[in-house]
Amino acid sequence: MNFLPASHPLVDGRTSDATLIRALRGDRPERVPVWFMRQAGRSLPEYRSIRADHRMLDACVNPDLASEITLQPVRRHGVDAAVFFSDIVVPLMLAGVDVDLVAGRGPVFAQPVRSAADVARCRAEFTADRLREALEPVREAVRLTVAQLGGTPLIGFAGAPFTLAAYLVEGGPSRDHLRARTLMHADPAAWRELLDWAAELSGAFLEAQVEAGASAVQLFDSWAGSLSAADYREHVAPASRRTLDAVRGIAYRHPLRDGYAVQQETVPMIHFAVGSGHLLEELAEVGVSALGVDWRTPLDDASRRLGDALPLQGNLDPAFLGAPAAQLEAHLDEVLRRGSRAPAHILNLGHGVPPETDPAVLTRIVELAHAR
Repeated sequence: MNFLPASHPLVDGRTSDATLIRALRGDRPERVPVWFMRQAGRSLPEYRSIRADHRMLDACVNPDLASEITLQPVRRHGVDAAVFFSDIVVPLMLAGVDVDLVAGRGPVFAQPVRSAADVARCRAEFTADRLREALEPVREAVRLTVAQLGGTPLIGFAGAPFTLAAYLVEGGPSRDHLRARTLMHADPAAWRELLDWAAELSGAFLEAQVEAGASAVQLFDSWAGSLSAADYREHVAPASRRTLDAVRGIAYRHPLRDGYAVQQETVPMIHFAVGSGHLLEELAEVGVSALGVDWRTPLDDASRRLGDALPLQGNLDPAFLGAPAAQLEAHLDEVLRRGSRAPAHILNLGHGVPPETDPAVLTRIVELAHAR
């Protein structure tokens, strides 16, 4: 077990009692914590101003730019957490994989990974050790960010192994991830090697963010919803668990209270997968502090299925961001009501912020939630 240094925000007291961290421990803070997936960027004019002169992936590995973009929604919206500005392909890129983000399409890989030989080549050429050596811009961006956040926690971010593998096998975005799912069944050994490699890279990426100052992490799985529960459980869950083991192996102790050291804690972990209502139980088995729920599954139903044992995050429908104010507020009240069944609730969207969102609407949601 590795311990965070005394200067880390969880250890020196800056974030150890923040509403987000308390909720992730299963407490019910005086107000529901709020943050938005993809709040760093996308809808903000100040972000678009930066992006006019910088490519997305270049901004992700420029410490000053990544920090500034991460901080923008905290300043504007008053959210209860920052989420580190990055992209799920950044660890692949830093490990040496030839990838580009194509406007209107997404990640595109020069050499798709579709055979055991391809997987072996990747594992030999693009190692986690190579990634760790290239992660200093990410560590510096995190350090710059937490120095300005004060008591607001920073959430570290990484893509789950299945989503990375799906992009790699397909060579880019796909509607059904058929090639990836075919490799899973046609060559289970190669598939397992591919996911193990992706888990190593994502785990190293999360570990670097935590060690540099992130107070929690979220593992984001864009495409797990395309899997059956059986396939997820057998072919995917072990790799997601292995990714989070990199964070599970890091612990911290609260500051002294009344002369006594508080119980040792591990860094909180959130897992979110899109379209995963049929996988809630399987996702929870990966071992996390809280589970993100998309807009399709009511939070009280999700909590009931999980035995009311796990804090939940979500699950405003992003479609309501463009609805009349009265409808949005009614939807917000419904989400908060249903979320009250879980041991704790972190208000978020049931997916990321759409680029066309009016930033004033997000600010209003934070104000309304904090006033409830």
